[in-house]
Amino acid sequence: MSPRDLPKKPAPPADLAKEAAPPADPAKEAAPPADLPDDITGPPTDRSNPALAEALAAVGDRWTLLLIAALLEGPLRFGELQERLPGIAPNVLSQRLRHLQQQGLVLTEAYSARPPRFVYELSSRGHELAEPLRLLAHWADRQGEREAPRHAACGSPLELVWYCPTCREPVTDAADEGELSYL
Repeated sequence: MSPRDLPKKPAPPADLAKEAAPPADPAKEAAPPADLPDDITGPPTDRSNPALAEALAAVGDRWTLLLIAALLEGPLRFGELQERLPGIAPNVLSQRLRHLQQQGLVLTEAYSARPPRFVYELSSRGHELAEPLRLLAHWADRQGEREAPRHAACGSPLELVWYCPTCREPVTDAADEGELSYL
């Protein structure tokens, strides 16, 4: 039996043909949906907040902050990073390490030529992320109603406070009415 001998499909009823979707507008299809995360749609381009956009482009994708937190403990090999970050795919870990290296946040040192293997550690710029990570962890502790870290000497809960290094005085939103800018 040849393809010519097969029965032909009947044409759709005329009323269904009229309900077919109109041809797609190529301009609308080119833009990604607004609700997708930045690591899918590309880096944020908000000109009203360039500092935050730059920070998110550097460390805003999934796994990156956890990777930085692991490297804050000291230099680690690829396999050690995988152990510290259960669930991360090897290709994603490689991609994140490469990105952080391009951003100047991670340094690599080869310890084997064949096969090529590296030790990863934070640069001085990468170590500067320790404070923002502590702020995020403190915020998450408060949201989850977990206990805040305590001072080893007296046992009091620790608090994060903004202060002016010149005046050595604490700074609060209420005290500076509009003068305090976070970004």
